[in-house]
Amino acid sequence: MLKSRKGRWGRLGLAAIAAAGALLLAACGSPAGAGGGAAGGNGDGGGSDLKPLKVALITHAAPGDTFWDTIRAGAEDAAAKNNIELLYSSDPDGARQAQLVQQAVDQGVDGIVVTLAKADAMAGEVKKAVDAGIPVFSINAGEEQYKDMGVLAHFGQNEFIAGQAAGEQFNKAGLKRVVCVIQEQGHVGLESRCEGLADTFTGSSEVLYVQGTDMTNVASTITSKLQTNSDIDGVLTLGAPFALTAQSSIADAGSSAKLATTDLNADVYNAIKDGTILFGIDQQPFMQGYSSVEAVRLYDQGGYVLGGGQAVLTGPSVVNADNLDSVAAQFE
Repeated sequence: MLKSRKGRWGRLGLAAIAAAGALLLAACGSPAGAGGGAAGGNGDGGGSDLKPLKVALITHAAPGDTFWDTIRAGAEDAAAKNNIELLYSSDPDGARQAQLVQQAVDQGVDGIVVTLAKADAMAGEVKKAVDAGIPVFSINAGEEQYKDMGVLAHFGQNEFIAGQAAGEQFNKAGLKRVVCVIQEQGHVGLESRCEGLADTFTGSSEVLYVQGTDMTNVASTITSKLQTNSDIDGVLTLGAPFALTAQSSIADAGSSAKLATTDLNADVYNAIKDGTILFGIDQQPFMQGYSSVEAVRLYDQGGYVLGGGQAVLTGPSVVNADNLDSVAAQFE
């Protein structure tokens, strides 16, 4: 069992996910298997019988980070089935991301879905959106901050618990010293993952900061760390692209360190399958994109709020050699 300081969120979040499934059919206005069209929702069998809505999805995605493709795919799927025009934009800089929120308000959107990795920078514009009567939902980052901003609900994994899960897996592997690689300094969610790792890992752990927008820097920083600390026997990256870079760094350093990561993609899945990555901690980003856009439709239909305003947990889920087959369909 994980020693969660936030165990109550896990119970509430799982219940909310179940509630989401029950509400989904009523919201879509068609059978669960009905096909959708383009993101505007005008395709065959989609939500064309519903009044059109316009929703802005605003993330802190950095260029080239494929993790966000999965979130966007989930959002577009929900938009197609709910007659929603989806407006996607992103910027890793908190101040510029806040400006994107203001632009969405100026456009008169019917709902905003936003990430809150830099919550302090986002607070002012998010509150303006709420004050303008626009329903706002958060995803991925901001579980600790969303309520204070007036955001209706949050969809994502509990980052501290995700780190705890990683610590437990490293314990099972018998590791003694692990580095937790943070690719974006100041990102509250990434910091929480490393804190969770330290909470359950019985060996020693430390944070290693890299510049996530520069993979050359990521590779050289990890390689240097491993070369000068030969007793490091574990590396935890906090995103799939960084795990693949860390694979090369471990080899270049001549290290025997075991590699694991939070967040998955097809390459990480295959690496777990062939044994070069020990495990992955999956927050199921497709569900974050899908559920949050669906939430705007539900709120418009009757003021329904998935999770009753509590955080709706989409993870963490440990993926390792023992359960690969259960998630295979995600990566086909």
